[in-house]
Amino acid sequence: MNVLGLITARGGSKGIPGKNLAPCGGKPLLAWTCEAAKGSTAITRTVISTDDEGIAAAARSMGVEAPFLRPAQLASDTAKSIDVAIHALDWLAAQGWQTDVLVLLQPTSPLRVARHIDEAYALLAPGADAVVSVVEVPHHFKPWSQLTLEGGVLSEYIKGDLPFERYRRQGQPTLYARNGPAVIATRAEVIRGGSFYGERCLPYVMTAEDSVDIDEPADLEHADWLLRKRQDKA
Repeated sequence: MNVLGLITARGGSKGIPGKNLAPCGGKPLLAWTCEAAKGSTAITRTVISTDDEGIAAAARSMGVEAPFLRPAQLASDTAKSIDVAIHALDWLAAQGWQTDVLVLLQPTSPLRVARHIDEAYALLAPGADAVVSVVEVPHHFKPWSQLTLEGGVLSEYIKGDLPFERYRRQGQPTLYARNGPAVIATRAEVIRGGSFYGERCLPYVMTAEDSVDIDEPADLEHADWLLRKRQDKA
């Protein structure tokens, strides 16, 4: 099996300028994902897809291949990750390297480590199209706890009579959310069909701490604190 670890890191970022190379835990943010990919026993080859020469050079210095620059149309705010993945598959195939499974790794999940990648990949059983990392949704974020603002007045998001148990934490069903996602392991033919998840997608459950996703400056500060705390314990 040829398992491609694809790190996606475009240069433009409005929330945090230069986000992928921003300092976090004493290293550039990108470094944490490069280290996780390199430490994975499941991944055969790791490549970065970026439109930015600086990010490509940084990835190479971290031991990750940067054999091409992503076309500009795949680096806009509206570009779809699935198209970025297909571009990487096609580019490598043109060079004679066929991918069986693609593991998508976004630098915005710096608490994800090699163990998470390997455990997620191990769940990709015969008959499964993909495995995606998820995190349990806290009870106060579940639909039954949500409110809308209508004319300045709060209103239940889910209207109608509901069992009393739905309003109690103990009576609510467990829900999951994609955590970034930190890891997606998908068969190449499913990606070429236009989906990361396919028809049969299995979950890999991660903790809330390991699921931290960098979107806003406060997220970067939080991740920095968590990573330094982890290093102090090592």
